[in-house]
Amino acid sequence: MLRALIIDDEPLARSNVALLLAHDPAITVVGQCGSAEEALAALPAARPDLVFLDVEMPECDGFELLERLGTAPPFAIVFVTAHHQFALRAFEVGALDYLLKPFDDQRFERVLERVKERLRLPGATRRFIIRNGSTLEVVKFADIEWVEASDYYASVHANGHALMLRRSLSELEGELAPHGFQRIHRSAIVNLERVRALELREDGEYEVVLEGGQRLRMSRRYRKTFLERMPPT
Repeated sequence: MLRALIIDDEPLARSNVALLLAHDPAITVVGQCGSAEEALAALPAARPDLVFLDVEMPECDGFELLERLGTAPPFAIVFVTAHHQFALRAFEVGALDYLLKPFDDQRFERVLERVKERLRLPGATRRFIIRNGSTLEVVKFADIEWVEASDYYASVHANGHALMLRRSLSELEGELAPHGFQRIHRSAIVNLERVRALELREDGEYEVVLEGGQRLRMSRRYRKTFLERMPPT
């Protein structure tokens, strides 16, 4: 199920997109916003995978909204506008597609199918969609080795590199814990399947050693739960 958020200052335009999305059982609309301010307030709770974003809005347009987020957003973007001259800039900021108003049902369905093909993985595979420059990377939970807190963001370590995700560690803990992840420190979550060893340090504290060689300190408060959840050998 992909979570979609619609951002457009025109109520009729929002309703049209929502109506078209309602025909697709693989999409759930998690919100509709009539301005950039509404969107900024709604995004943390909505956690969309996909955003239909109008370019021209009063006070703050779609491009300015992305700039105000302060980082590459963790969702895919389909820009919606009545002006074709914004198309190049839309793709420069990493949009997956571009809908030119007015569009018909067939055009919308083609765009949606392309987006779903890019973002959805087979079966019930869990994943994050993380922007890396102009690329949207789909990171499977199984490929994540560990996650660390980084100010207001989280750094997701997977496939040999780190990607920044605009989510708090506490929020990610709730999402990842049911899928084999355990918090070991206030600033770190590990994939239990990627743990190679638990070593006792000279100061009496433990370090978690991961498959990639990374050593992470484990706080005493998380030790009992960690040992209980370690998969059997």
